[in-house]
Amino acid sequence: MKTRSVMVQTLCVPCSNHCRYCLLSWDGMLRGADYARSERYAAAFHTWMKRNRPDLSFSFSFGYSMEHPALFQAIDFMRSIGSPGGEFLQMDGMRMRNDEQLRQLMEGLRDHGVKALNFTFYGTEAYHDCFSGRKGDFHLLMRSVEKALSAGLQVSAGIPVTQENALQADTLLTMLHEAEIQECRFFIPHEEGRGTALHDVRCKAEDLSLWSEAALSRLNRNVYRTEAEWIRDHPALPENRMLILSLRKDNIEHFEKTDFASAIRELEALDEEYYAALPSFSELAERFGNPQSSELFSLRDLQMRYHRKYITEQKLSLYDLTDESICSSRRY
Repeated sequence: MKTRSVMVQTLCVPCSNHCRYCLLSWDGMLRGADYARSERYAAAFHTWMKRNRPDLSFSFSFGYSMEHPALFQAIDFMRSIGSPGGEFLQMDGMRMRNDEQLRQLMEGLRDHGVKALNFTFYGTEAYHDCFSGRKGDFHLLMRSVEKALSAGLQVSAGIPVTQENALQADTLLTMLHEAEIQECRFFIPHEEGRGTALHDVRCKAEDLSLWSEAALSRLNRNVYRTEAEWIRDHPALPENRMLILSLRKDNIEHFEKTDFASAIRELEALDEEYYAALPSFSELAERFGNPQSSELFSLRDLQMRYHRKYITEQKLSLYDLTDESICSSRRY
């Protein structure tokens, strides 16, 4: 397993939404370390990596949303270290703004080097607002898109699909195209965080039967396959991983006292110990898989479902490497 990148994050910024599938299980509590302290740590880590591990890429992020009280300065820092957040932002969960405030925000983002924004739409207006946990959120996103485009920013949209909103796909796609969003992608919700709560409404291949060709072309069926397809095709094993160092109030002092090489080894050990305790995908599929299932998954999400079943069955006590609010990893 080859480590390819390290991401340092601090979840110290609140989110105005309470989405049903929140990756980070936002519950109103900020557990991330102080931002200024985290930024200093990330800057030092980045400098060390350039000198000692140029084979690895480095990024820094904050959350639970981009609603940082000094957002433009935070973007300047991310640009200074080459982090993707210096040019691309996920704009969900921002506070309510009037049109003039949105104009100022979008023009400020542009002036500080941001080039592209992504917005997540959960369905048409009523469904979207219910899913996001905030009335008026759909309208905020549509106004934000308008102001972003007027400021010359690139805009894209992601749309998670479940059995509940599958029949809204073409209507929503038309609305987004009328709003001049040309890049729209459908995806199947993840199995992380609160995403596990969507188990009973996971989209099936037959739920797409009434979709237009335009909608179907925007769901990558190489990435999202049925469980039966994944079992039949015996996917290749991941060879690479990204390490996620999540700075929190309860661990930042530890990492500040740990040299960076040791921090990388610590994260790699968490990854190795987790996967060493679990059987291969093919073994898990034989044990828990349904070769007739038409439910759609990414390979990572189906594997996580099998992992949880195995951990429960065997009554294992493992560090939860799938919880990205704490130190974790992503294999690919």
